[in-house]
Amino acid sequence: MKRAIISDIHSNLEALRAVLADIEKQGVDEIFCLGDVVGYGANPTECIDLIMEKCKMCILGNHDQGALFDPDGFNGSAEKAIFWTRGELDRPSPRRDDRWDFLNVRPRKFPNEPGEAVYVHGSPRNPLNEYLFPEDIFNPRKLEAQFRLVKRFSFQGHTHVPGVFTEDMKFYTPKDFDYEKELPTEGKFLINVGSVGQPRDFDCRACYVTWQEIGDRRILKYHRVEYDLNETVRKIYEIRDLDNFLGDRLREGR
Repeated sequence: MKRAIISDIHSNLEALRAVLADIEKQGVDEIFCLGDVVGYGANPTECIDLIMEKCKMCILGNHDQGALFDPDGFNGSAEKAIFWTRGELDRPSPRRDDRWDFLNVRPRKFPNEPGEAVYVHGSPRNPLNEYLFPEDIFNPRKLEAQFRLVKRFSFQGHTHVPGVFTEDMKFYTPKDFDYEKELPTEGKFLINVGSVGQPRDFDCRACYVTWQEIGDRRILKYHRVEYDLNETVRKIYEIRDLDNFLGDRLREGR
């Protein structure tokens, strides 16, 4: 079985299309999405439509929840963007109800029953909102609490920073293992898959992972994909309720 895992699209249609085209070349069996389909970017409805069409499983992100209810803890730019997004989702359209229904029934984690792997947006402890940053290796109590809730693997997004936490309190970026690694048959791992639509590891290319299971072998591979960033930025600049900063940060991958 080979699975593509994507996260944090943030209404970036150009990045999502480029990633989906790249996934088609990888011979995957299914696509999982770890949430935040909307927020920040200019094409929320189109991105939801593609996720509904292409993904076998999609969980709820905090920006998706912000579109459904009042945003909680968002900064000014993010709050303006989510209220604008809500307006776009409410525009008359034959698919309007389908999109709202899709967001409304997203689970906060998958699967509900414990298994080898759990899929969340934020963390195993707080699937929707908790951030796991690379510097949390210096906060062992926080990471130990996460590992206790994981049988073998946790996949998450939310920080937009790709990499792997290990039980010995280390964090490995994709560059540290040349973007592909066969994980040991023992131990637990917290895997951040990065962001499709708004990378924040100072690499402006879209990011996602493939996960392959061959018998007892578990192979993780990170993929970086170029897309029409200038078009994405142009769209953001043209929308008054989306701060220019949301486009500027894409150029710097931050």
